[in-house]
Amino acid sequence: MELAIRMREVGKDYGGETVLDRVDLDVERGAVVALLGPNGAGKTTLVNILATLVRADRGEASVAGFDVRTQAAEVRERIGLIGQAASVDPVLTGIENLRMIGRLSGLGARDARRRGAELVERFDLAGVAGKQVKTYSGGLRRRLDLALSLLVTPPVLFLDEPTTGLDTVSRQSLWEDVRALRAGGTSVLLTTQYLEEADRLADRVVVLARGGIVAEGAPAELKRRIGQEVLEVRTSAGIAASVPLDGTVEGYRRALESLAGIEGTVEVRMPTLDDVFVAVTGREEVAA
Repeated sequence: MELAIRMREVGKDYGGETVLDRVDLDVERGAVVALLGPNGAGKTTLVNILATLVRADRGEASVAGFDVRTQAAEVRERIGLIGQAASVDPVLTGIENLRMIGRLSGLGARDARRRGAELVERFDLAGVAGKQVKTYSGGLRRRLDLALSLLVTPPVLFLDEPTTGLDTVSRQSLWEDVRALRAGGTSVLLTTQYLEEADRLADRVVVLARGGIVAEGAPAELKRRIGQEVLEVRTSAGIAASVPLDGTVEGYRRALESLAGIEGTVEVRMPTLDDVFVAVTGREEVAA
């Protein structure tokens, strides 16, 4: 198995508090791995360590076969990173940003113009491509940031909440790009607050909580682990209660007893990654 990312016993402290504790993580070449976790779980810290932006206090990590501590320059040449904040030049126009980064990434002038024009169309930026980025809304800046990251195809791509602030069409367009990158052999580590995104894109899901990995596996495998079905009570306001089932008659009986006294309509459904997340972390929010 050829690994694009390898972490062993990685730890990181901030202000005397442990954020990551002995984390092991493998990402195979050409795989998409989604990293989930509640607020403060350390997902962005983990990505920043791999991207050589932050130094781990303990353990070792490599990206594309290069050590992130001793071979940082080699790592940076082989990765792309989309962070949570837009990294565009606000004074330049959108198309100027694209052409400039294209040239800095090694594209010739003609290829930089061609690729910039393609990405302007893909991310629906044609109406603002000639305007200074400082006039863009937050969503437009995000779309331009995504376009910049896809100018060239890196062996390893880090996506830290890439679709936050995007509309549905732009989000689905990015999903198509991620699938195309995977088909071309690019390895992707994705953090996201959208569990549907992880379910639809990821070959493997890793859940980070309390400084370490508490669950990992293919989305379907993780959903099977917590039971074949979920019993819910729904009201006009939404889901009032939810209990995982184990497929047995006794399991149904226990679930119904636990929901006694709750008004609403009872439904049985298959589990989702939301159920997995709550089961393994005890929390309902997913964020950086």
